[in-house]
Amino acid sequence: MTDKVTKTDDQWRAQLDEEQFLVTRKAHTERPFTGVYWNETAQGTYRCICCEAPLFESSTKYDAGCGWPSFYDSLDKSAIVEREDRSHGMVRVEVLCAQCDAHLGHVFPDGPEQHTGLRYCINSASLNLDTSDK
Repeated sequence: MTDKVTKTDDQWRAQLDEEQFLVTRKAHTERPFTGVYWNETAQGTYRCICCEAPLFESSTKYDAGCGWPSFYDSLDKSAIVEREDRSHGMVRVEVLCAQCDAHLGHVFPDGPEQHTGLRYCINSASLNLDTSDK
């Protein structure tokens, strides 16, 4: 992994649009079925919108019916960080980019059993699909 990416809120705001900033830097969630990637089928690598770290492969993406891009595995376990999230009166597992601490979404234990059994429920606003490697 490369060096940790750290920027001020002003620097992030200059780089990201408002929704990307709120999702990745303030842990907001985009509305379901509104993000650009919730039903995307193109092949490629999903990268962090903030630092371009590779996070998920399209080959692990599936339609979970939840309205957000869903993956059953990350590209590399060291690419993401998982931490307990007790916001909104519930206990969940938040998923962050290991390189820049961008909030990506949450992981749930209700994914496809034939794979990992996990559902990485990720905000489109936190991702950029790189199709150049496919």
